[in-house]
Amino acid sequence: MMMVLAISLFSLSSCDDFLDETPDSRTDIDNETKVIKILVEGYPRTAYIQINELMSDNHDNYREDNPNTSRYYDEVWNWKDVTETNNEAPQNIWSNGYQAIANANIALEAIEQMGEQGLTIKMKECKGEALLCRAYGHFMLANEFCMAYSSKDDKQLGIPYIEHSITELNPHHERGTIGELYAKIDRDIQEALPLIGESHLTVPKYHFNEKAAYAFAARFYNYYEKWDKALHYANLCLGSSPATVLRSYKALAALGQGSSFYDEKTNLYIDAEQNCNLLLATTRSNPGSVLGNTSTAKKYAHIPYIANNEDIAARNIWVDGSQSSVSNYWIDRYGSFSGNSIYVIFYRLPRLFEYTDPVAGNGYNSSVYPIFTTDECLLNRAEAEIMLGQYEQAAADLNIWMHNIVSTKVELDPEVITNFYNKVNYSFIETDDDPDAIGSTIKKHLHPKFDIDEEGSTQECMLQCLLGFRRMECMHMGMRWFDIKRYGIEIPRRVANAQGTPIKIIDWLRVDDPRRAVQIPQKVREGGMQANPRK
Repeated sequence: MMMVLAISLFSLSSCDDFLDETPDSRTDIDNETKVIKILVEGYPRTAYIQINELMSDNHDNYREDNPNTSRYYDEVWNWKDVTETNNEAPQNIWSNGYQAIANANIALEAIEQMGEQGLTIKMKECKGEALLCRAYGHFMLANEFCMAYSSKDDKQLGIPYIEHSITELNPHHERGTIGELYAKIDRDIQEALPLIGESHLTVPKYHFNEKAAYAFAARFYNYYEKWDKALHYANLCLGSSPATVLRSYKALAALGQGSSFYDEKTNLYIDAEQNCNLLLATTRSNPGSVLGNTSTAKKYAHIPYIANNEDIAARNIWVDGSQSSVSNYWIDRYGSFSGNSIYVIFYRLPRLFEYTDPVAGNGYNSSVYPIFTTDECLLNRAEAEIMLGQYEQAAADLNIWMHNIVSTKVELDPEVITNFYNKVNYSFIETDDDPDAIGSTIKKHLHPKFDIDEEGSTQECMLQCLLGFRRMECMHMGMRWFDIKRYGIEIPRRVANAQGTPIKIIDWLRVDDPRRAVQIPQKVREGGMQANPRK
């Protein structure tokens, strides 16, 4: 009953059905087994990956007459306030995120009620996990529904930080500021980390195990502009030999090349036995179709123009002239598709189906995706090192990542990186027959709220390298959208022709565009929650 109640409260739907029910069932969670069980529900089941990918610069409009879309996908790609329903619509991201937070709070209050005598080693670990679930839930909701955190502008709107299970129907919560929100996330992380352990876990990779906890801290403190802390926790996560715990692209390549190996490759990509996968999550939706090798929603796609000029298939810093094609540098090659739909992808998101009634064949689409990996943590460490001016160390980490994913003789150091990126034009290139600056390269102007050195400096060039690498590392995982927000990257909405070449720009997302914060869901606004501003 408690979990259903949490959804209803945070979606601010009608509460009439609950008026005759007790809204507080914490007394039912009164032993270790029950606490451990409820923490299974402390992780969101609705993923941000699909909506974030569509909003980012990873997707252009492939033909205005393309039928492979819906009003929901149209709204998301055009940065409109979403009114249509979908499993991964903002309404479900919001309600499911707060449901997970509610379950974390139930666990925390149950542990507190057990008293000191009940605080066994397992319960201490559960307390640490619950605190991290609460922190992570708010962190991801903030990055979706708020503007990017900035220490110079931390009075921007936050979201409610819920620290207790709900004991009243339809409560009103103030949004507070993004600065207040991040301070509470910081507090919960610091309280949680000394408690984290794995003796209470039967499937560690689906919970905040020790390595995943450090990876979360590394990502959070980069976002919080506390680079020294980000570096500290990334070091704890990666250990002394990070190259040995990264994803094995040789193992992926050994499965075979081409779309016929999609299932095998995606299943290995999300395999819990892989050292690189630190925390996995399930999502009840179809990102494996939308972001995989089907025509679903491919009116908005990672078209060849983007791949050839901005990321996967572009001439990048690792091209040493030893291969006849850029694609040949990749240890495990990407997939390229044409015909009804035209797009370029990595094989990363499996298409799964969970049966609710196997006899009748009823159920729902689902997928599994990595929330934290060692590969991303390595790049997060490089970011912290760049911001701390530790360029040699950052270049070494970028070099480790690069040599793990492509075959090249290039060795990265600050000078090599600076020289290479200073020879690359910024997107978007203006030409005589292209007055709207529609063309793009692997480099875009950066406008973060935090201070970085001028364009062309070693620091700026190394950030260009880092952001390009992380864009490819997190392709189809939704993380590029957060870099767009944090680094103030301006992106257009482009329409491409049948050949997959952009022919016009119909909109721009500028540095301070309020659409960078997804609008608070309509039902929540109708219940009294302050809306995000819009022009």
